Amino acid sequence: MTPFTKRVITIIQSIPEGAVMTYGGIARAAGSPRGARQVVRILHSMSRKYKLPWHRVINSKGMISLTEDESGSLQQLYLLGEGIIFDERGVIDLERYQYDPGPALELELEPEQDFNPDPEDHLLPPFE
Repeated sequence: MTPFTKRVITIIQSIPEGAVMTYGGIARAAGSPRGARQVVRILHSMSRKYKLPWHRVINSKGMISLTEDESGSLQQLYLLGEGIIFDERGVIDLERYQYDPGPALELELEPEQDFNPDPEDHLLPPFE
């Protein structure tokens, strides 16, 4: 597992109930402002293994990105259950609900000295 992947997992795990983060916001907080697509891959491949609150991650427009009707509806249902309100267009007010992990979490995200790659981490390289 790469240091970026570890930081992304830690950030996603820190998103509290009733809050959301964008893919790009997670990438920036993890140290790679252009790594939003990598965040998508991490969520897709590791949500179950690390019990990530995947439903709290949305796009930069404040909308659910999942195109599968059932998955998108499930994500909306989970967020509504946490008290997050959508407007008539299905948009979440990021001013109100966006979580900022802040500097306290940044201190916890320092790369470990004894880094051992995880052979189960099958992420593709980032898009150029």
